[in-house]
Amino acid sequence: MASLSFKHIYKKYPGGVTAVSDFCLEVKDKEFLILVGPSGCGKSTTLRMIAGLEEITEGELFIGDRLVNDIAPKDRDIAMVFQNYALYPHMTVFENMAFGLKLRKVPKEEIKRKVEEAARILDITHLLDRRPKALSGGQKQRVALGRAIVREPKVFLLDEPLSNLDAKLRALMRTELTKIHQKLGITFVYVTHDQVEAMTMATRIVVMKDGLIQQVDTPQNLYDLPCNVFVAGFIGTPQMNFINATLVKKGEDVFVKFGRNEIKLPTEKATNPALADYIGKEVIAGLRPECLHDEPMYLSSMADTTIDAFVEVTELMGAEIYLYLVSEEQNLIARVSSRSTARSGDTVKVAIDASRIHIFDKDTEKIVIH
Repeated sequence: MASLSFKHIYKKYPGGVTAVSDFCLEVKDKEFLILVGPSGCGKSTTLRMIAGLEEITEGELFIGDRLVNDIAPKDRDIAMVFQNYALYPHMTVFENMAFGLKLRKVPKEEIKRKVEEAARILDITHLLDRRPKALSGGQKQRVALGRAIVREPKVFLLDEPLSNLDAKLRALMRTELTKIHQKLGITFVYVTHDQVEAMTMATRIVVMKDGLIQQVDTPQNLYDLPCNVFVAGFIGTPQMNFINATLVKKGEDVFVKFGRNEIKLPTEKATNPALADYIGKEVIAGLRPECLHDEPMYLSSMADTTIDAFVEVTELMGAEIYLYLVSEEQNLIARVSSRSTARSGDTVKVAIDASRIHIFDKDTEKIVIH
């Protein structure tokens, strides 16, 4: 097994395009690390540099304690699973999984043992005699994983491996990948633009934007303690509400004011020294959709933080309802109970859980207080 160490990695292309800048990261042995971010943020380029498919312009990359900058891909002891599976159509599942081992001149008995063991882990033993054209998308995905597993690599690289699957199968494969990682105990580095995949599978997530690491943390910490507006907006579905507001002080109380709405901050936030420089200034207030409530019990207990809002659209999600609201020209999304009686065209009262408001600097978009 192996850890990974990135020391000030850069990837620059001719013409002055920098895809990855000053990438510094320590990936622990047996970790499930996910690189996430919008298209073009440098996550796949980073994965390809680990694989040796892209040359590192500057910096050092270690797999375990071995510097691998100048080591060929085949000698790095890694396995990569691509988005399109890359299976050989003329070979059976068994032959596809065994192909890499045959090239390494592994004895036939050992190949058979490894392929059958991987097939058992992935529940594809009954497919070993089939060819790829007779497989579903999910089955092809498992074969691609199996081909990588039999090599017993130190590091497993996965580049958007679930993006070609339908929604139901994607959800199933998320669970399966987590189980496979736990069984194998191998370091996984996984790239996706889907933050749901990242939140459900990763031990840690790297959020990237424009080739730069924005934040590295556990899924829960990224959700609860984002370091800036980008991370706060990227992690979470539906995404965080952002309100252009002003901080106003009245006596000992501090309010988040937008239009005629004034939301009183709880004492522990109002007295936070970090807020002192922002009184009377414009800020960005961040609120998760589940912090907006329309039930009577909340409206009565949160009188200081209740606003009026117009309901533009409602989306019934089964166990909950998303309310798309407008209040004082600010668009908001509330994630409320399926018992909600709010309907499109209504004007409703909404209570805000002020203890969970995030305040961001309007200019730098960095967090001021959580």
